[in-house]
Amino acid sequence: MSGKTPTALQLDDIQRAVLSPRPTPYAATYLAFRVDDPAHGRELMRRASAVVTSAAEPVSPLGSTWVSVALTCHGLRALGVPEPALETFAWEFRQGMAARAKALGDVGESGPENWDAPLGTSAVHVVLLAVAPDATQLEAAIDRARPAYEQLAGVTAIWRQDCHTLPTEAEHFGYRDGISQPGIEGSGIAGSNPLQEPSKAGEFVLGYPDELGGVQSPQPAELGHNGSYVAIRKLHQRVGAFRRYLRDNATSPDDEELLAAKIMGRWRSGAPLALSPHHDDPALGADPDRRNAFLYQRDDPAGFTTPGGCHIRRANPRDATVAGEPRLHRMIRRGGVYGPPLPDGVLEDDGTDRGLMFTFVGAHLGRQFEFVQTQWMNDGVFFGANDARDPVTGNHDGTGTVTIPRRPLRRRLSGLPRFVVTRGGEYCFIPGLNALRWLGALTD
Repeated sequence: MSGKTPTALQLDDIQRAVLSPRPTPYAATYLAFRVDDPAHGRELMRRASAVVTSAAEPVSPLGSTWVSVALTCHGLRALGVPEPALETFAWEFRQGMAARAKALGDVGESGPENWDAPLGTSAVHVVLLAVAPDATQLEAAIDRARPAYEQLAGVTAIWRQDCHTLPTEAEHFGYRDGISQPGIEGSGIAGSNPLQEPSKAGEFVLGYPDELGGVQSPQPAELGHNGSYVAIRKLHQRVGAFRRYLRDNATSPDDEELLAAKIMGRWRSGAPLALSPHHDDPALGADPDRRNAFLYQRDDPAGFTTPGGCHIRRANPRDATVAGEPRLHRMIRRGGVYGPPLPDGVLEDDGTDRGLMFTFVGAHLGRQFEFVQTQWMNDGVFFGANDARDPVTGNHDGTGTVTIPRRPLRRRLSGLPRFVVTRGGEYCFIPGLNALRWLGALTD
């Protein structure tokens, strides 16, 4: 679908967090604010525009450290954005994530009624994200941003979530994270898979042509152009339950690791089954130039090597023939670990809150984030597996199954419990730097 002429992105107007991968290792903090005084909220936007780093700056004033600012629909309304302008935003954004919970599979214990306050409520207006290589530099970034919101009586900090890198540089289930990212025309940042063409800029940044030739941008253009949508989700991980399920369904320690790889699609090191089907290869997993260079339809259409229902193949089918055109549903995914690790070998969860702060970035909340979540993660029809759900993140109730193709007989596991519980989330709009200034100049 991609054409031959690349789009020139206005990198100096795009927030760096939209396009730039996080440093490794990293520390991060999410801060949420409520705006009670529109004038103070606008002043916050003016100050933030001087703090936020653009995608054109290869090095920020604090090195590999940056601050980003995003707003919910409630936040735009609190600043005084006119209703006709709000109506030009994606309808999923206007509804908010909590209102979309049933469709997203956030039901039962994952339902908004059980989310960490104030996530999912009308009180969350502005979300500030600071990212740095370590905790010391993170605090420096927060200190640099603090004048932007302190001493504004009409702006109140109401929530904070700190994230970090585990010593293993993996997420709590033990897998290397953040491996696969799309290439974006005009960004200057290569995608992680050299076998796939970059996506059109309009798939991820508003105001540019997308894969279908359309241009999505809220109005007025001063507000929407060079912005993106962001979905933020706090996902609690039941590490003990995950380990116990693997142990209970494996025949040996080696089989346990193979089962873990078949469920995820990668070995713990990040080495993909597609390139190392029989054993882990830590050198491959650590090599960003090799660990993502593979396709499915060309090399493994039936899923005997990488099961069709495994986590990474569901989240990104690459070139596979599935319900839905994969290029139209690609996403920028970023994750930040929170909470301490569960000690090695422990098979019972200890009551500590640990998990992943998941962040989606894209221009289409509906056909990117929501489509993947509802059609690929929490359903199996797209690859012929009826109602089978993602074995790692699916909203299971203890009756789920996972099928692993193999010859001569497939392997089928049952009784999948819920390993991941949603603890909160927000749909946000991350404006361009000029849009931050536009918001700051609003009047009653």
